[in-house]
Amino acid sequence: MIDRAKVGREDLNLCFEKLMMDAAGNSGEGVNMEGVITEWKDIPMELLLRIISLVDDRTAIVASGVCSGWRDGICLGLTQLCLSWCRKNMNNLVLSLAPKFTKLQTLTLRQENPQLEDNAVETIANFCHDLQELDLSKSFKLTDRSLYALAHGCPNLTKLNISGCTSFSDEALEYLTNFCQKLKTLNLCGCVKAATDRALQAIGRNCNMLQSLNLGWCENVGDLGVMSLAYGCPALRCLDLCGCVLITDDSVIALANKCLHLTSLGLYYCRNITDRAMYSLTHSRVKNKPSMWQSMKGRYDEEGLRSLNISQCTALTPSAVQALCDTFPALHTCSGRHSLVMSGCLSLTSVHCACAVQAHRTLNTIPHTAH
Repeated sequence: MIDRAKVGREDLNLCFEKLMMDAAGNSGEGVNMEGVITEWKDIPMELLLRIISLVDDRTAIVASGVCSGWRDGICLGLTQLCLSWCRKNMNNLVLSLAPKFTKLQTLTLRQENPQLEDNAVETIANFCHDLQELDLSKSFKLTDRSLYALAHGCPNLTKLNISGCTSFSDEALEYLTNFCQKLKTLNLCGCVKAATDRALQAIGRNCNMLQSLNLGWCENVGDLGVMSLAYGCPALRCLDLCGCVLITDDSVIALANKCLHLTSLGLYYCRNITDRAMYSLTHSRVKNKPSMWQSMKGRYDEEGLRSLNISQCTALTPSAVQALCDTFPALHTCSGRHSLVMSGCLSLTSVHCACAVQAHRTLNTIPHTAH
């Protein structure tokens, strides 16, 4: 951060010129201000914020330290910030910036090497009350203190990514859902301690606006939790249960009956899944077609499963999966589209989508040139 007491006029002009060059480069247009604006101090605040929206986040942070006017304007006008580029001292940077950037709505703090600590998240919660989207993925150092702070300070969260945060408990996650009831997207991938049936029951009870949930490799998730989600979150569209080895057909049956807008389902390595689950998805589609047709007014074909991963679900048979594929035309096995993923299921090699079958028939009808 620039210490404005030590910044000379030349430094300010250089900063101004850099902003102009960066803005012009990112917008693809020249910034011709000759005769109108010649120095940093002449920039109207509205224009400054426009320029800041075009430059990278590091430049925006530096610009906020140029003078009190720029600081106040940028801090009040900046709504999105990504600090994932910070390889060192991210925690101190957040402690410094959060009290100033109080109007943030989107904050990305994804890390390759764990840096973030609870005091940084607590500072965010204390000052950034408008926050709607927060990415804390791979923050291995964070503990339940962070979730408790977010529960009280950021009740307007609609999107939260805490994938890889292995220290969070299900008790803290349950507490968070009591306050953050506007969540629409939640990523809990790898949160083995937090993502349990207890936590999923709380999500189903409190977060009925939820549309996307990632529970990949949360091995403590069972049927009770998934069924609670199905009954409590009818708007659910995307659900990743890859590696949730405890779930059975009962989970999929509940989802098929209650989550009628489900478009993406991941069941990789869920080896307890059998044909019952596939047929339940098929029958639910057929059963709900008349009512959905009326409500969607012609958009019915856009609904339904568009992505399904049943890799390593070795108990499934070709007839059940083929019936599912025939029912949902957006599920493809053909080359380049593969929205129906069946890796490791050697018994399912005969399953093909409609366009793959049509392509095969077309190929066979092409007359061969006589030799």
